[in-house]
Amino acid sequence: AASNCEIIARWLTSHSTTHHAPSPQPNPLPLHPAAAVDLPPTMAPPASYIVNEILEEIFLRLPTPAALVRASTASPRFRRIITGRSFLRRFRALHPPPLVGFALDKHGFHHAQEPHPSAPLARALADRADFTYSFVPKPNDDWLSGLSPWCHRDVRDGRVLLECSYLWDIEPVFTHLAVCDPWSRRSTLLFPIPEEMTVQQERLIEFEPMLAPIGEDEDEVEDETSFKVICTARYETKLVTFVYSSVAVEWCIAASPSWNSLGTDEPPRKGFSHFNYLRGCFYWSSLWKDKLLVLDTRTMEFSTVNILTGYHVQLINQPGQSVCMSTIVDGTKGALEMFTLVGHCKPTSFYIYHTSQQNNGGPSKEWQLKNVIALPPRCLYYTVGATEGFLFLRGVREARWDDNRHGVFPVDNDVDFFSLDVKTSELKKVCSCRATIFDRPNRAHPLFGFPPSLSKPSL
Repeated sequence: AASNCEIIARWLTSHSTTHHAPSPQPNPLPLHPAAAVDLPPTMAPPASYIVNEILEEIFLRLPTPAALVRASTASPRFRRIITGRSFLRRFRALHPPPLVGFALDKHGFHHAQEPHPSAPLARALADRADFTYSFVPKPNDDWLSGLSPWCHRDVRDGRVLLECSYLWDIEPVFTHLAVCDPWSRRSTLLFPIPEEMTVQQERLIEFEPMLAPIGEDEDEVEDETSFKVICTARYETKLVTFVYSSVAVEWCIAASPSWNSLGTDEPPRKGFSHFNYLRGCFYWSSLWKDKLLVLDTRTMEFSTVNILTGYHVQLINQPGQSVCMSTIVDGTKGALEMFTLVGHCKPTSFYIYHTSQQNNGGPSKEWQLKNVIALPPRCLYYTVGATEGFLFLRGVREARWDDNRHGVFPVDNDVDFFSLDVKTSELKKVCSCRATIFDRPNRAHPLFGFPPSLSKPSL
């Protein structure tokens, strides 16, 4: 299919018009009137802009990014079309970039390893990038020596959100933030949230920064190098959302709802660091046992979703379970779907329950069971995120866990990371990292990427 597209593209290029003046043509010989009627009219070659549009449609139908790279090397014209931001945005919408690894909390970047199909591309991208963030300056501060190294807080659209805090901070604080592109080695250091915006607030309980997604409509994307950072600050009686815009170069308060206005009490537990993004909304599933917190980034409004209905009542109250973690996933368009990891330790067994919220015409929307997925045995699993049609899991093999339970604390051991395809339920090991039992990464930020020749700087 790719070779056929390239043949058609070459033919179109060779038959397109140029902007040079046409060469003079000799006068045709006179023909008999009857003969002239039978001759087809001369077809004008297609205009250049029409050819470019047709080429774009052909290139969009190439099956893989690798085929697109090969096509881009065929001619300068092909490369100009293929590397254009508008075309790459359309291609990404039809062909999502492959998973190339994880940016782990305080554990750096770990690229996909063999036999994962993205391993060759992941190595190439990792070699080209600087995931030590040596190019990102530290904030100007009187207590510079007391600042921690940059650590990951979010990854989206080719950008990495970094955080730097004081090593001796025990209570939550408004931290230093930076946004960077590790491939182009460009960065932007965000100035602190102005004190007049925070001084009148209550005691801070949680502070969580996130990268706002790029607008999904092409008309909304004026400059793909601009960005926004959303920071959610949790207080005893309310939430406050601060938004930084790289275009306006300023912070603003976008929302400040009270817990009462959301129809709920203050969450009994912390959990703002565990969020998922899906179709314009951020979801938090670990604040309450019976509901989700939702932030719609298009309107900057908070709401809650009841999850303790239908099958979830039976699921959450299963006897003997030691782990129960729910995560919103990208399922059928228009439906809200959830993967719930349920684990039992005696004997060790882990299952993922796939549920979907169905509207039965009444005031409540019931959650119904769609599928149950049994995970490979002899491993303890935890969910660490979900996006782009995947659920991500952290796994520790049971033998290592047994050593730890019996007082054998190795300096470090392997922690495995997996991806589970939401549509096919296929589980793949992506990579491993070395970590101690006291410092295992609880959040894995997935990175997706195209080959370097198809990537544009995001800053």
